[in-house]
Amino acid sequence: MRRVHPPRLRRGSTVAVVAPAGPVDPRLLAEGIAVLESWDLTVQVGDHVLGRHPKLPYLAGSDTDRARDFQRAWCDPAVEAVICARGGYGGQRVLDLVDWSELAAAGPKVFVGSSDATCLHDAIGARLDLVTLFGPMIAGALFDADAQRHLQDTLFYPESARRLIGPTTATAGHGVARGITVGGNLSLITAGLGAADYFPPPDGAILLLEDVNEAPYRIDRMLTQLLRAGWFTGVSGIALGSWAGCGQLEEVYTVTEDLLGGLGLPMVWELGFGHCPGQLTVPLGVEAVLDADDGTLTVDEAALA
Repeated sequence: MRRVHPPRLRRGSTVAVVAPAGPVDPRLLAEGIAVLESWDLTVQVGDHVLGRHPKLPYLAGSDTDRARDFQRAWCDPAVEAVICARGGYGGQRVLDLVDWSELAAAGPKVFVGSSDATCLHDAIGARLDLVTLFGPMIAGALFDADAQRHLQDTLFYPESARRLIGPTTATAGHGVARGITVGGNLSLITAGLGAADYFPPPDGAILLLEDVNEAPYRIDRMLTQLLRAGWFTGVSGIALGSWAGCGQLEEVYTVTEDLLGGLGLPMVWELGFGHCPGQLTVPLGVEAVLDADDGTLTVDEAALA
């Protein structure tokens, strides 16, 4: 079933910045907001974006506060996009505190985030039937000029950002696949297994996977868990992103080839999304073609209407 494509942004659009997971660096937040404002966007910042959990320092405020910021931003009729300040950990803790029926009633919005925001992408796709953008965090250290440029193009001129290829993309499994883009951060996908509202990709899906600071044996364990859970059943192609801080890339490549190569699927290595310089913004929930021999992921139509 075709998901709804939220409207693209324009000069003067209002965007809301939220922190549904980890604590945010004030300096990086200010720099990210300045970038958004340089695009002639009006920026609203959630009340608890710079908050801290009273007992758990790895969370940006209490679960209730983070969920409230997210829901308030989404339900504000003036807000056209909700953008995550950073990832870290904690998004899963807010999922059951959000009134998804109110979000559905508020209408379609653009959602941008990556890493820990994977769980929110999945929930928004499943509960609100919306296309989302797996893109850079505006208060992250990797929100560099190239990442900014590609995010801006996707938000304002999505027709120009339909063909995705990274600077070091390589073929890992030959062939061409067509399907709906799904996935994101490997750790978050694996952590969601067993949840009542978490389901494997639809048949024919193109699965995106990336991670950060995970040793190769842990990547092995997570991929093995997904394989045993039937997560790859029906997947038509795989696009692998960055593996920053995961040890030697050759070892990560060996692990993925050993576990996924036998599936016989079109697969690319280092497509350029995730925790990497020049992070690409990748639409999730859209029809796309993965050409593993050409090393490209091409979206059939613009991510935003």
